[in-house]
Amino acid sequence: MTKYEIILYWSEEDQAFIAEVPELPGCAADGLTRQESLANAEVVIAEWLETARELGRDIPEPKGRLLFA
Repeated sequence: MTKYEIILYWSEEDQAFIAEVPELPGCAADGLTRQESLANAEVVIAEWLETARELGRDIPEPKGRLLFA
């Protein structure tokens, strides 16, 4: 599990849950359920980070906010 913020919402247009990762530009995933969307987001985050490393790009630090206690 990553420490990046994920914004999850329902898209009527796509008829799917969308998971956006605002700290990683262009990083988003979708799914038919919340769980599927979040699982897909974890895969996309890992791919985003791997690609950034391969290209020598800066990788943003996670904000590290605690949303649930």
